[in-house]
Amino acid sequence: MPDVPGLRIGTVNIASGRDRTGTVLTAAQLRAVFAGLDVDVLAVQEVDCGQPRSHGTDQAAVLADGLGAGHWRGAATVAGTPDRFGSWQPVEPALRAARRPAEGPVYGIALISRLPVVEWSVLGLGTGRARLPVKGHDPRTGRPRWSWFPDEPRVAVAARLEDLTVIATHLSFAPHTAVRQLLRLGRWAAGLPGPVVLAGDLNLPGRVPARVLGATPLVRAASFPAPDPRVQLDHVLAVGDGLAARHAAATELPVGDHRALTVTVSRR
Repeated sequence: MPDVPGLRIGTVNIASGRDRTGTVLTAAQLRAVFAGLDVDVLAVQEVDCGQPRSHGTDQAAVLADGLGAGHWRGAATVAGTPDRFGSWQPVEPALRAARRPAEGPVYGIALISRLPVVEWSVLGLGTGRARLPVKGHDPRTGRPRWSWFPDEPRVAVAARLEDLTVIATHLSFAPHTAVRQLLRLGRWAAGLPGPVVLAGDLNLPGRVPARVLGATPLVRAASFPAPDPRVQLDHVLAVGDGLAARHAAATELPVGDHRALTVTVSRR
């Protein structure tokens, strides 16, 4: 990896392609948004494929097309539509590319690269028993109501590039479960070719993830909620030594409820 200009790495939670009003963007709109994002490798969370709520779009494929990236993998965490009524089923960790269309609606994460990938790998991180209180529209009664949203399984996807490895993930909303998952990720990362960069919505605030992993934050910026961010839940971390960072940014996009984090990394 050359020292100049380096490698631009980013992460963004796209909330199944919804904008600030809750409207789901079309494939063409999503493609246009990401055509303007300058990244070489992008970790994406809350990604739909074949979901009726998002027009049946394969969102990972559309984002890759918008970025002009020829290399990507999706990793579903559930089959069906994630909702508070439990109308979905967990799936075994597996990687999906354009040549492997999903069977039915799925939801999970993706990792997209403009650069050739030497090797892909996936790690299941399990789930927790916590439930998140959510207020929303009840289609059975037509009225808003509070309900308990169950946690879903979590996964991580790693792309080994020529000179470093990038891991994408989306951790549990329950802090104790997220920490457990992060520790497992750290053990996995230790066996991958370095340097290693971890990018994703870790659902842990500020400097907590870096301290848990003994990692170096490459971006320090509030990322949630996107319009007026007050806390950093999204992170790009160097796991181990050997990387320098510059031009870090947190950018509000017309999609998702988190800001996109981007940073240029290079070898020291």
